[in-house]
Amino acid sequence: MRSLRALLPQWRDYRELPRSWRRDVVAGVTVGIVALPLALAFGVSSGAGAESGLITAIIAGVVAAVFGGSNVQVSGPTGAMVVVLGPVIAVHGVGALALVCLLAGLIVLVAGLLRLGAAVSYIPWPVIEGFTLGIAVIIFLQQVPAALGAEPGPSNNAFVAALESVGTVNLADLWWPLIIAVLVAVIMIVSPKAHAALPGSIIAIIVVALGATLLNLPVATIGELPASLPAPTLPAWDSAMVLTLLGPAFTIAALAAIESLLSARVAASISDTGPYDADRELIGQGLASVAAGCFGGMPATGAIARTAVNIRSGARTRLAAIVHTLVLLLVVYVASNVVATIPLAALSGVLMVTSARMISLATVRTILGSTRSDAVVFTLTALVTVSVDLIYAVGVGVLAAAFFTLRRLAKSAGVHREELPLPVHPADERIALFRLDGALFFGAAERVLARVNSIQDVSVVILRLSKLQVLDATGAQVLTELVHMLERRGVTVLIKGIPPEHIALATRVGVIASLRHHKHLFTDLEGAVDHARSHVRRSRDADASASTR
Repeated sequence: MRSLRALLPQWRDYRELPRSWRRDVVAGVTVGIVALPLALAFGVSSGAGAESGLITAIIAGVVAAVFGGSNVQVSGPTGAMVVVLGPVIAVHGVGALALVCLLAGLIVLVAGLLRLGAAVSYIPWPVIEGFTLGIAVIIFLQQVPAALGAEPGPSNNAFVAALESVGTVNLADLWWPLIIAVLVAVIMIVSPKAHAALPGSIIAIIVVALGATLLNLPVATIGELPASLPAPTLPAWDSAMVLTLLGPAFTIAALAAIESLLSARVAASISDTGPYDADRELIGQGLASVAAGCFGGMPATGAIARTAVNIRSGARTRLAAIVHTLVLLLVVYVASNVVATIPLAALSGVLMVTSARMISLATVRTILGSTRSDAVVFTLTALVTVSVDLIYAVGVGVLAAAFFTLRRLAKSAGVHREELPLPVHPADERIALFRLDGALFFGAAERVLARVNSIQDVSVVILRLSKLQVLDATGAQVLTELVHMLERRGVTVLIKGIPPEHIALATRVGVIASLRHHKHLFTDLEGAVDHARSHVRRSRDADASASTR
């Protein structure tokens, strides 16, 4: 019960509220202004509609703020989720949105209850950055049709669909959407340079919406929005549809978990509001997606851009994220008619600039200039993200990183023949002392076996293992085989210094039992060398005695 209570909202989440509530309110209002155009744009871009994006930002935002594991995380619709959700809606229709939202939310919720939150820490940095770069490219490409006033191409691949849409552009309908998208981008880029506090996206949206309305421009707009939140309803449970959507739901859930935990981890690193609870964050995000689906919204994740704005604006507690949802709720009830006049091309401009800001050229240069393997992992992850699938990209990136890590680890496994301690004794050349260091695991075991077993013209082999840092079952089995092979050739094997952390494994696999005598296991090198020299001396004396007879 104590473990379960730790995953639920607690009073200590708001312990700083008496001192920070003013800053939290200001931060919440600021984030709400920033989140409005993004929520609308992501809703439209996904195919679910602007109202779905707005509902997600409100419902999922407040649920994740209360139940999540971060004090300053802001949740809602994100570009990465749009990239995954768009093809699902295109294939199964908007009617499947509520069900896939519910399924994905339940999967994330179960992952939190199973305490799988720490898994994200195993994703390497080049994979994360390659994934982010790929998402940014996809988001930009997805906005090309609306920015050109064309219909999206039929392909599920963003790059191909963008090319297909360019081929259908009508020059008569091209100019106004393109001018609007470019104007929005320019205003968003210039506004922060005039004053850091200016909300460039909102200013751009207001300017182009007023201009389009006053000039009666022939451009597509968001259209009618509901003037209130819909009543919550559970989606119809169709077993056949559930089986169909289970695969996409797992993909969406995996993405929601990864993005939310990465965002929470970044938030904890750039703020001093305390650490985040990864398992509780998964529970909060799972509940947020379930709740959003019941109101007609989309699956939600933690949003790093809005979270960063929240932190920079002075947020200290969850009140800031809650206030941001209240600001959006006010828009629904007071300004839905105004929002309906926003041109779709303006939202495309917002997302194009947002996608460009997701890419850090300094980070890209750092990774490409670090090591060849990291550069390959980064590039491969980005390419697979754009060309194949987001979740596949993470899997491929992690596997590639694991391959390079194992290769480096295998190379660290050293087998070195050392000189025996002085003074030199007669027949020391009949003794071979090998030092095994680094990692003896499945990737390096065969090389070690071949190196030691190739030794010739010796009577005793001493295996010095005190520098062995990593040993797995394969490595222990190879040691066992090595002892057997040498003993069958008449070579006595002595083992010195098995590290304490490897004793249990070596015993279970049979390394110690493979020795000719239990006294052939030593804790110090001097004792092992003395025993080897006495063994060689006895053998030499025995040979001399036999020759005289």
